[in-house]
Amino acid sequence: MQRILSFLIGLAITFSINAQKPKTYTSSNIYEAVQKLNFLGTALYIAAHPDDENTRLISYLSNEVKARTAYLSLTRGDGGQNLIGPELRELLGVLRTEELLAARNIDGGQQFFSRANDFGFSKHPEETLEIWNKKEVLADVVWVIRNFKPDVIINRFDHRTPGTTHGHHTSSAMLSFEAFDMARNPNEYPEQLKYTATWQPERLFFNTSWWFYGSPENFEKANKTKLLHVDIGTYYPTLGMSNNEIASIARSQHLSQGFGGISSRGSEQEYLEYLKGSLPNDENNIFSGINTTWGRVKGGEAIAEILLDVQNHFNFKNPSEHVPQLVKAYQLINNLEDEYWRKLKLEEIKKIIKACSGLFLEATVNQASAVPGETIDIRASAINRSDIEMKLKSIKTTPTNETNNYNKTLANNQETSSGIAVTIPQNSPYTAPYWLKEEGTLGMYKAPQELRGKPETPRLVKANFNIDIGGVEIPFEEDIVYKYSKPDKGEIYQPFQILPPVTASVANKVAIFSNNESKQISVTITAGKDNISGLLHLKHNGGWNVSPESINFNIANKGDTKTIHFKITPPDNEDEETMTPVIKVNGKDYNKELVTIAYDHIPTQSVLLSDSFKVVRLNIKKIGENIAYIAGAGDAVPESLRQIGYNVTVIQPENINSAYLKIFDAVVVGIRAYNIHESLKFKQHILLDYVKNGGNLVVQYNTAGRGGLNIDNLAPYLLELSRDRVTDENAEVTFNAPSNALLNTPNKITQNDFNGWVQERGLYFPDKWGKEFTSVLSMHDKGESKKDGSLLIAPYGKGYYIYTGLSFFRELPAGVPGAYKIFANMLSVGKTAKNDANYIKG
Repeated sequence: MQRILSFLIGLAITFSINAQKPKTYTSSNIYEAVQKLNFLGTALYIAAHPDDENTRLISYLSNEVKARTAYLSLTRGDGGQNLIGPELRELLGVLRTEELLAARNIDGGQQFFSRANDFGFSKHPEETLEIWNKKEVLADVVWVIRNFKPDVIINRFDHRTPGTTHGHHTSSAMLSFEAFDMARNPNEYPEQLKYTATWQPERLFFNTSWWFYGSPENFEKANKTKLLHVDIGTYYPTLGMSNNEIASIARSQHLSQGFGGISSRGSEQEYLEYLKGSLPNDENNIFSGINTTWGRVKGGEAIAEILLDVQNHFNFKNPSEHVPQLVKAYQLINNLEDEYWRKLKLEEIKKIIKACSGLFLEATVNQASAVPGETIDIRASAINRSDIEMKLKSIKTTPTNETNNYNKTLANNQETSSGIAVTIPQNSPYTAPYWLKEEGTLGMYKAPQELRGKPETPRLVKANFNIDIGGVEIPFEEDIVYKYSKPDKGEIYQPFQILPPVTASVANKVAIFSNNESKQISVTITAGKDNISGLLHLKHNGGWNVSPESINFNIANKGDTKTIHFKITPPDNEDEETMTPVIKVNGKDYNKELVTIAYDHIPTQSVLLSDSFKVVRLNIKKIGENIAYIAGAGDAVPESLRQIGYNVTVIQPENINSAYLKIFDAVVVGIRAYNIHESLKFKQHILLDYVKNGGNLVVQYNTAGRGGLNIDNLAPYLLELSRDRVTDENAEVTFNAPSNALLNTPNKITQNDFNGWVQERGLYFPDKWGKEFTSVLSMHDKGESKKDGSLLIAPYGKGYYIYTGLSFFRELPAGVPGAYKIFANMLSVGKTAKNDANYIKG
């Protein structure tokens, strides 16, 4: 099974790496595209997060029905966890955005987003819509509907069940239900009508399943008179794959969530509950009764006559035979009065003409980035790989709109290339996720109206090839890309970026000062161009001393770095401060950090974030020095512990052995370690023996849900995990055992230590445990019963076992002082004579 899983994940990654290169089409792909060209129906799937979408249904609608299909994810998944790397919050949102685009590249859909920020788990839509700003998120849903113009909308979740699932989930359905009718009303969000027009979808569905009924048995008994059903297990001979196989590969792109999985095959039903709009007259066709032919467009009959002939007599051996017909249809489409269908179908048919003729167009540069004002050399290439008569008339480059005229015949399979020098305008915006350019709120990002809904920031630098095909000039737009090769990977394509001339970064976004001694803080400057010089200083308020005040620097080569050191002295008392490295170059200030997100399954992303960092003066005590940290799903806890003076050694599960563990004062298990490391169960007896012999084991949260726990004896006593969580980061905390060592030694924990927490208190608390455990804390969200499983401790042999669902993986990197004190107390248990069994019981 493991080999099959590895193969499928590898296949998915291969799909995505290829997606970064110029897309190639087989004859079967072209035939599928022609069929889609002849289907004028649109479906929009709506849910809350990356991974909520039903890739089986999206793939079915796109590949079997041939509908133009898209997924609107209200958030980018910023509030989740990351199983493949360190990216969290905004960076995780960028990663998951690209994973969704990779999934759509496979299942054939398009991708949209709202400005909603995934602020973390929410138990009720009332809370969700208050934090999100319901009016604004609803505006985004209406905006996408008005622009995408779906005939059919499908909700992933049930709008009638608030409080029964994630508040984001129910909210997505509630907003969709409301937007269905609002999109047609010109009095609703009239400011949008400057850019788009009103639209009324035909019908709305809820993509239900047995899960929403509680069990397969309940679903079997349910009244299904309002349910449509489709078999999404259909096999596509032209692709050599079934629909559910394609969907599984698409879903496996969500690697940051651990969704790499095994494909399924065979017949499988999906159910759609009719909610409102016109009633379909066929229970197996959600588009029944809707005109999805060219007949829905004035002037479409003549286009249909040509394109249906191409479809019915498609030449798989020589698709270029159809180019003259396709060019004629292109001209007719170009003359349509209907602007929406004209624009949409022109782009579709151009891709088909390009694919049928084997026309290869490419514009590449030999550098990954440039700065405003820099001149780049573009290599533009055109190859006609057919006998169709073609000429390269001209190439226009944006944003300068300079045109190079050629009027050159493109002979069969002969490359025509040209070097074009383009100067990036001085006022060009930097390449960065548009929703991160301005600081938003806890629940909402900011974005200009024209960009809302888009998955990415449109690329600024493009090459527009004007090709004469049979006497008809057709424009083809290509993004400028950086092309290079690696010996172990071959040819690689990477998005071309426009970046600042200089950026700065500090390795640790939080610097903890556990006493009043000075620390050296290092700022790394990266040059975005050659020969750059300037002045660096740390912008801050009073109370902290920074020396020197500023430092001059010079960097000779683009891409080189220079690290500059400042001596920072904290005040005597506890305090927090935000400092910002500011670089002055030629009279202009720069204060951005460049973060690169690079994984094989997505295109490389450059993200510009604030380079500010937090300094915290913390009166903290600790006992013990050497800590072993067993790697989990990826977090910054080890780095945070080093900040307060611990020697932390990160070890992999396979390297755990009894002799090695003896040298450590405590062993900490990383988040979700038991979920992602199946081998850890074979080392559990060593960890428990370590405790029995006097060691101190701290286990952070795991989940008992998707993916499984991979172990039966998580603790030496009864301990059962649940989905209990406290999502309000300001929820009241009660001390169940006020004299317990975890609240007293070596740091006295008070209510103040629970101030300033971020996103949540904790997650996946145990709900059942043996009498040997002491529950230290109690907390709960508004309107819920108390949750006592956030911090549990039990003596075992000569040592102590601690289990915690408190979200230290979020709090420590955020510099929350109380979280550091509690963690130091957990690591100190067993190191003082006072920590006997009675003191642990509290």
